[in-house]
Amino acid sequence: MSRLLLILALAALVAAFFLFDLDNQLTLEALKQHQADIAGFKADNPWLLAGAFFVFYVLVTALSLPGAAIMTLAAGALFGLWQGFVLVSFASTIGATLAFLVSRFLLQDAVQRRFGDKLKAINAGVARDGAFYLFSLRLVPVFPFFLINILMALTPIRATTFYWVSQLGMVAGTLVYVNAGTQLAAIDSLGGILSPGLLLSFALLGIFPFIARALVRVFQRRRVYRSWTRPRHFDRNLIVIGAGAAGLVSAYIAAAVKAKVTLVEAHKMGGDCLNTGCVPSKALIRSAKLAHQIKHADHYGLEAGAPAFSFKAVMARIHEVIRKIEPHDSIERYTKLGVEVLTGYGRLVDPWTVEIALNDGSIRRLTARSIIIAAGARPLVPELPGLERVGYLTSDTLWDEFAKREQPPRRLLVLGGGPIGCELAQSFARLGSEVTQVELADRLMAREDSDVSRLVESALTHDGVRVLTGHTALRFERRDGRKLMVAEHQGHEVEIEFDDLLLALGRGARLQGYGLEQLGIQTNRTVQTNDYLETLYPNIYAAGDVAGPYQFTHTAAHMAWYATVNALFGNLKRFRVDYSVIPWATFVAPEVARVGLNEQEAREKGIAYEVTRYGLDDLDRAIADGSDEGFIKVLTVPGKDKILGVTIAGEHAGDLIAEYVLAMKQGLGLNKILGTIHIYPTLSEANKYAAGEWKRAHAPERLLSWVGSYHDWRRGKQAGHRMQSGDDARKEVSR
Repeated sequence: MSRLLLILALAALVAAFFLFDLDNQLTLEALKQHQADIAGFKADNPWLLAGAFFVFYVLVTALSLPGAAIMTLAAGALFGLWQGFVLVSFASTIGATLAFLVSRFLLQDAVQRRFGDKLKAINAGVARDGAFYLFSLRLVPVFPFFLINILMALTPIRATTFYWVSQLGMVAGTLVYVNAGTQLAAIDSLGGILSPGLLLSFALLGIFPFIARALVRVFQRRRVYRSWTRPRHFDRNLIVIGAGAAGLVSAYIAAAVKAKVTLVEAHKMGGDCLNTGCVPSKALIRSAKLAHQIKHADHYGLEAGAPAFSFKAVMARIHEVIRKIEPHDSIERYTKLGVEVLTGYGRLVDPWTVEIALNDGSIRRLTARSIIIAAGARPLVPELPGLERVGYLTSDTLWDEFAKREQPPRRLLVLGGGPIGCELAQSFARLGSEVTQVELADRLMAREDSDVSRLVESALTHDGVRVLTGHTALRFERRDGRKLMVAEHQGHEVEIEFDDLLLALGRGARLQGYGLEQLGIQTNRTVQTNDYLETLYPNIYAAGDVAGPYQFTHTAAHMAWYATVNALFGNLKRFRVDYSVIPWATFVAPEVARVGLNEQEAREKGIAYEVTRYGLDDLDRAIADGSDEGFIKVLTVPGKDKILGVTIAGEHAGDLIAEYVLAMKQGLGLNKILGTIHIYPTLSEANKYAAGEWKRAHAPERLLSWVGSYHDWRRGKQAGHRMQSGDDARKEVSR
């Protein structure tokens, strides 16, 4: 009942505000128009006017009504700088606190009950640092004033904290606005607009957000570093921990701009991509593809046969490919570039010091102005009963283990239906292994659209992979010399026998052993960073798989640029990392590549879209190559050619997607792709034809009808008596 009465009272006050046309009175024009009358009233009743102004300001802010900014200017115009500042400072804070209390009374319980689970992280952050967050918002108002009042009330922040932080946080902004109001009061003619005082006031309004941001950053740094003693001098400009894709790019950029940089790596240069990930898997895929083509040579008019090969030779070739690429990422190369490379484990001792346990057993400590953590990720290993007893391989360990064998694994069980699992399952099946792939979800590659999943599953099944989706692994057993996995499917237990087990359940960031816990750097599956890739400490950055959100070599390199430039030049200019156009590919056959949104993501986010689809079975080059399986699917803004996302499933999809990546990055639409010459006959023509499908679906029918009438007139025919349809015309020609 009390809530209902409060709502009715608030509604009545808001209605009265608009009913009495007060919103039109709170404008700059109205203020100038009534300035003389108000000044006369003030001369006779100074305290009455001040009191009325104060109460009205409180009501406007408490009810979240429009006009607070104009009233702040009016305070300067009517009462001068200091009296106006005092009135506004207290009135705005009291009004904001009243709005806060009303919002808390009416909404907090309901919101927390409904969204409590989703708000846990926000509640914890506000409970810990709510005063700082609020101070930042007051000093640099990212959100409208009234939204801050309402939304902060839904969090656990105390009302007293809200009041005093708001009072302090709005001091600078209030001073600037009230001072601008004093100058507005001095304008008597057009010449007054160019008065130095007024220009200074507006200049302050323009630069205040930048000054406020700088003040917030200084305050934040002092708060974060207060427990540490900063070195007076630094040994290095930058220390990079980890020599994978992100670490190598970071060190390369730092050396290129003549910074003194040390790169620390405990294992192998090049990280997972070179040694256990992208490079060896693509070498394996190439060999498996050739074996598949030999087996199906009749598809190309040749005689098919069973491919004869040495599995050991296949694995030896993979290691030879790694050796050929190694010099690109070697210690020797980076040393020549000007990077100091140390082999050992780096651990943060304080925000500027890294202790390095070198592989030769010695310990070395170095200080640096900035540090980048690029430790990468490792395969996830589930805690399942019996797993250690049966033994397992991961994408990290299979290369060395299988290199010792003369034959491919006879019965291979792949646990996981993501990109890594699908690539390896198909490759080993093509090389003759009996592969069973088990996935918890109801389809493979669950991040992609369902039509992509169906295509991939069909391709893997055609190559001999036994795909079991909707199966939950329960335990592993050894029974009479046999290895078994027991899984649950539709309420029943299923036993799957295997010789080798490959875990392909994704990768988790390497977070332990780097001193993150001791420094209080937050981790939640990945190292937590802001938009500039800064951790809790503004001089410590994270890039690549250890920071997420994408675990790709190319995004690691992309992030490394931002982390390095911000680390070395952030005192001059900082750059927010840009994730707006991130492409990726899964190298199954047919390949799957994507950039931007797909349909299921667009639906989840409530984004309106149109779909244009082009089948590769219509493309001349794909038909000639015998690779006409797949499609291009483009999502666009309804009625426009702006690209929201593209999915390509087909031969060389990872290469074809590049044109769309460029288009999205540069803001080019499908019309531009359609108007670009593509060589015939190539697979890249598919991109042009997909754009043509969009154009055909958005043809201006009315305009074309008029154009047809014009052509009829040009031939001497009357409008409305159009010649026969295109199909009929073609029949006439054939006769």
